[in-house]
Amino acid sequence: MQQVSTVEEIHDASKKAITALYGDVDDFKINETFAIPEKGDRIGWDVQVNFMLDALKHTVDLEIQEKDGHIINARLIDTMTPL
Repeated sequence: MQQVSTVEEIHDASKKAITALYGDVDDFKINETFAIPEKGDRIGWDVQVNFMLDALKHTVDLEIQEKDGHIINARLIDTMTPL
C-alpha cells in the first residue's frame, strides 16, 4: 500500500476498508479526521466514517497508518435507523 497523507488518500483508504468489511455501501462520507497522535510527529489517522447499508446508517471508526495505509483498527460505533 502507499502512504496516506492527503484528504483524497484518506478518503480512498477509508472507502477501500469499508468496502472490504461491508461490501458495497451507499452515502459513504468521512465525518471526522484526527491525527494520531494529536501532538508531535504524526504516525496515522483516526477517521470516523458514515454510510448506509440495508436501510441502516452505520458509523465506523478506522485507524489508518500514514506510512503505508494499513488499517490497524476498525470498530463499529453505531448503527441506527435514519429518521
